Amino acid sequence: MILTSSNTLENKRIIEYKGLVTGESLIGSNIYKDLFSGVRDVVGGRYEEELEKARDIAFKSMEEKAEKLGANAIIGLKISYDNLGGTMGNTILVTAYGTAISFE
Repeated sequence: MILTSSNTLENKRIIEYKGLVTGESLIGSNIYKDLFSGVRDVVGGRYEEELEKARDIAFKSMEEKAEKLGANAIIGLKISYDNLGGTMGNTILVTAYGTAISFE
């Protein structure tokens, strides 16, 4: 599955636009406790690793939805990070979305 933030695929002909696909993932509030437990963890990339895991889960979910539509690529890929404070505590929502397509 090709993923790109571009709205086209160079040297490829888009056959069909299958529609919008999304993938979501949540990072729980414990990441904040870990984050502020010491600068060493932040510098060591612990926070980045957690964000990367959440992003990978969102991508995988999006790809599975695209495959069900018969797509072999996702174009116009965007990623969003939102803090869901309030009743959700300090939870971060990672959302990935794009257009599922078929190309030859």
